[in-house]
Amino acid sequence: MANPLKQLAGETAIYGFSSILARVLNFLFVPIYTRMLTQVQYGVVTEFMAYIAILQVVLVLGLETGCFRFANKEGEDPRRVYSGALLTVFGLNLAFLAAMVAFSDPISAALGYAGYRNLIIYVAAILFCDSITAILFAKLRQEHKAVKFAVLKTVKILTETGANLLLFFVYPAHPFLGKLISPMPDFTYPIFAIFLSCVLCLLLFIPDILRLRLVWDSGVVKRMLVYSLPLMVAALPGVANDFLDRVLFRYFDTSSEAWRASLGVYQAAVKLAVIMNLFIQMFRYAAEPFFFQRARDKGSKGLYAVVMEYFTAFCGLVFLGVVGYIDIISLFLGRDFRIGIGVVPVMLLSYMLLGMLFNVSMWYKLSGKTNMAIWITLAGLVVTTVVNVLFMPRFSYWASAFGHLASYLVMFILSAWLGAKHYPIPYKWGRILAFFGFMGVAYLGILFVTGLPAVWMRLSVNTVIILAYGGASWMLLRARPIPTGGDACNQPIK
Repeated sequence: MANPLKQLAGETAIYGFSSILARVLNFLFVPIYTRMLTQVQYGVVTEFMAYIAILQVVLVLGLETGCFRFANKEGEDPRRVYSGALLTVFGLNLAFLAAMVAFSDPISAALGYAGYRNLIIYVAAILFCDSITAILFAKLRQEHKAVKFAVLKTVKILTETGANLLLFFVYPAHPFLGKLISPMPDFTYPIFAIFLSCVLCLLLFIPDILRLRLVWDSGVVKRMLVYSLPLMVAALPGVANDFLDRVLFRYFDTSSEAWRASLGVYQAAVKLAVIMNLFIQMFRYAAEPFFFQRARDKGSKGLYAVVMEYFTAFCGLVFLGVVGYIDIISLFLGRDFRIGIGVVPVMLLSYMLLGMLFNVSMWYKLSGKTNMAIWITLAGLVVTTVVNVLFMPRFSYWASAFGHLASYLVMFILSAWLGAKHYPIPYKWGRILAFFGFMGVAYLGILFVTGLPAVWMRLSVNTVIILAYGGASWMLLRARPIPTGGDACNQPIK
């Protein structure tokens, strides 16, 4: 392909369809959650979603990325690679599910939710289904079956959406369902809806599992685990950087009685930064296999550098789009939740740095130095923990937002510095800083017009500012050609 960025962009668009749908529907449910649930109830949902996110990293063992590497490696049988990963994840998650069912009563009581043992079981079942399907979705990505990936993801998303709508607006008290969820809208509804969608998604993958004709090869599994477990350990502090603050609210928020309410307000505000996170997820789905498959090509390093510039420029556009139209976007929140709107720009910038971190961190995946990821992400976790522990008692969710920003910035700097030593990629940092400069000037312009009396006036001026940023960024991007060969220092996958 003359322009490999077209392949990346095309697959990003297809993967992005399901991601866009999921994020958009999730975003559209924010008005429902923030109007039909109290701040405290929404805080409980947020707490359990944090547990799911953290445990999911452990229970997949980093084998998603391991499958990409070994299925592309000479001498390895892709069938044995995916079979080994699937059987390993199945065994671990089955044991975890059994333990959660057996100890659901004491666990729910210890968390302060006595009488909600079903909630613990739903969370364990969600993790069981999602961990298995994570390997199967990785196989689809490896095989470039982006359309099938998007279809299955879409079915899962629509199932969750339909279940939520039925529970919140249709469900009457029923003797059977009353044993599974509360008869009145509360925090059990969103989690039960996710549980139903995860079960259906796993059932839809059964034909793929049967066609795979599972075979166990202990040698392949051992090699994959040696490569993947450091990634899992590294990803754990990484996901903790995203969700640890939700857990720490229980212990360090300004009021021990109202921490769930503060958590609910914070999570509602973070949801408004969903567009940035959406683009990063879209990009990651397509970019990870793209980077691995291009690693042997001449000029691949120059290509990675250009990808970073396009990514940074587009993230700046997303940032300005959200803050420029915040007057409209904030109306999605219930009135009681709008007090946290000020953290949105901080979270947008944090997510932008997180996406840039994904780009610069590819060096240790491509070079096989995955152990370095552990130290980078541990440094970020330390920053997250220190900022939240020191400042959350006084500043509540503001400490959480700036904790994210500080953590991602530290990890980005460390990863870029180490990558320059071990797997140098010719990033043009001056050009990347120029995009931040354009974005900063535009943001100052948006802040300046907040004093205009009419909303339509502010939105009109902000639109002009955003278009000016887009034009300046495009001119800078077009000034650098996309490399297609000639990088003599390119290193193959070992």
